[in-house]
Amino acid sequence: MLSRTILIAALVAMAQARFGQEQIPIAAIAAVKGGAPGQAPTIAGAAVSDLLGAANACAKLVRADQIITELGTGADSIAAAIGMVSAEKNFNNFATDIPTICNDPTLPASKQLRGITPLIDPGVGGSDVANALSASSAKTPLDATGKSIADLLTANGFTNFTGQAADGAAGATPTAGGNAGNAASSAVSSAVAASSSAVVADCGASPVAATSAAAVVSSAVAVSSAAVATATAAPATGGVQQSTIAGLDFGLCVPTIKFEGGLGGRPATEFTFQLIDPLAGKGQQEALNPNIITNRVCDQLTNVCQANAAAKTACTAAKAQISALGTRDKSTADAWNTALGFAGTVTNPDGGPESPAASPAAAKRGVRFFA
Repeated sequence: MLSRTILIAALVAMAQARFGQEQIPIAAIAAVKGGAPGQAPTIAGAAVSDLLGAANACAKLVRADQIITELGTGADSIAAAIGMVSAEKNFNNFATDIPTICNDPTLPASKQLRGITPLIDPGVGGSDVANALSASSAKTPLDATGKSIADLLTANGFTNFTGQAADGAAGATPTAGGNAGNAASSAVSSAVAASSSAVVADCGASPVAATSAAAVVSSAVAVSSAAVATATAAPATGGVQQSTIAGLDFGLCVPTIKFEGGLGGRPATEFTFQLIDPLAGKGQQEALNPNIITNRVCDQLTNVCQANAAAKTACTAAKAQISALGTRDKSTADAWNTALGFAGTVTNPDGGPESPAASPAAAKRGVRFFA
């Protein structure tokens, strides 16, 4: 039998599995060989913010044009730009039920990018239609003469979105296209929202019957976002993970740090500290001294993250705490992440051991003999 805890864990796992899908094109942009030295990584770093759920829907199209304009028309540049146009934007299913799509018929401007449609989060009704279209149009672009991406999607049967202009103005939700799944999806979303409290109460009172697969699925979907938030720090609008400490808003960034071996081309046995968030960590190398990294985090909260005053104050306090600790190991990263409301952050997200292997001498000192 499934308990409420298992259901919540399942939802959390599904959300985490989706997180990061939207960042797929970033590496391809950074690897483009054209342009001035360092220009490709710079564009890639800026492109991260274009894929956030709260970003203007037209921003990633402007960025795709920039890739071709500044990095050239080499095969790697064109491929990276196409990847940016077709990329799935981050999407927080707990905050909204439909995405925004650019309705500016002049974007993207590059002829190599016209007629390509984006991937849509699988949680959106009718996304299967949109995603099939995205895959095919990336290979064989549609005729986009005088049409926006919103127009192309509508004409091909996907209308479950809100149009958005480059200046941020919202357009009317499209009605053409005849995507039958959209109305059903909206009805289900409303029903789930209305009944979530009752279902959560039922789950807490008794186990879900294992004999009814439909009931299990319905209960899992109906677990409220508030319940999920108690299990893990939930993404805010735009998909940015939020601190569990009330009042701390780190804006566009997640101010966590990692402790790993092999960063920056160092030997796998040499462990250093580094910011995990690509936006906050832009331009900052790894460091043996954690204070270098914590100082950078606090600077970036003002420079690029758009954090609130409470978050900046908390960062300053955490920076002093780490300096006072004087440690340079996994516990240092854990202490920092916990102080800012991100307890449990994986400090070796790229894989490998969590900490350096103990030296033979240290291992020998740790041996204990029992009678």
